[in-house]
Amino acid sequence: MRQQTTPHILMVRPANFAFNEETAANNAFQSRDGKLSAEAMRQNAIREFDEFVSKLRAAGVDVIVADDSASPAKPDAVFPNNWVTFHQEGYVVTYPMFAPTRRRERREEVIAEILQRGFSSNQRIHLENEEANDRFLEGTGSIIFDHQNRLAYACLSPRTDADLLENLCQKIGYQKVVFHAQDANGQDIYHTNVMMALGETFVVICLDTVRDSQERRALEEKFAATNKEIVDITLEQMNAFAGNMLQVRNTTGDTILVMSEQAYRSLSPSQLKTLEAHTRLLHSPIETIETYGGGSARCMMAEVFLPHTV
Repeated sequence: MRQQTTPHILMVRPANFAFNEETAANNAFQSRDGKLSAEAMRQNAIREFDEFVSKLRAAGVDVIVADDSASPAKPDAVFPNNWVTFHQEGYVVTYPMFAPTRRRERREEVIAEILQRGFSSNQRIHLENEEANDRFLEGTGSIIFDHQNRLAYACLSPRTDADLLENLCQKIGYQKVVFHAQDANGQDIYHTNVMMALGETFVVICLDTVRDSQERRALEEKFAATNKEIVDITLEQMNAFAGNMLQVRNTTGDTILVMSEQAYRSLSPSQLKTLEAHTRLLHSPIETIETYGGGSARCMMAEVFLPHTV
């Protein structure tokens, strides 16, 4: 039985969190509000990270924390889901990143730390060489995996290359489902995981971003065929990171939908009721990370699905 959720989560404690000018080129979720000094931003991010980890562990989730190395500075190291994925078949995949500063985040010692904890891998898939060809695919930022049905959803953008996605799908035995998504200003959504989150029995998605009626209908039909109840969020809710959630499992087998406090507060009572019928909810305040990093709760968690030998 293939698992959609796992109790094992990798998170990277940031050393030098900061606003990244390179990623701001196509991440409309980042803000330059200038209210915090660089040091206050760094300290706030660390505090938010530690509180988030504590909440996950208190809920019974196995959080593996890797410390970011101080040098070279990696302003987005808190978002490890973009550079690595760990699969049930034993694959470890490393990905090509759009921003040169983010390429420093790929660290073999982090992968080694996972394997030292009793997880096993039988194959590495290296896609990062495609950076030389200006082709990018940023992990589970770009791709929403439906592991149960072997599907890989992706909205195309400068950070998500369709041919590279097809290449990966052929290697791991998945089928790609690609579409286009734009924000209220007509800009491509930079990552699929800010407008869509897939759980075992539901999907949270901002369908208003999918302007092509045929693509939207195809998505709705795919969700129906795979028994996913649609929780449709508005553009405003998406901008509050309500699409950037991740369903995990704790060590006793209960599922938990993890999100930021901002995302939780943006949801309507009826949306919360629908989600709570599927899973338990957990939220934590990560305002600094969201505002200056342009990513939220899902971006901070890299699931570890590798076979576990301990």
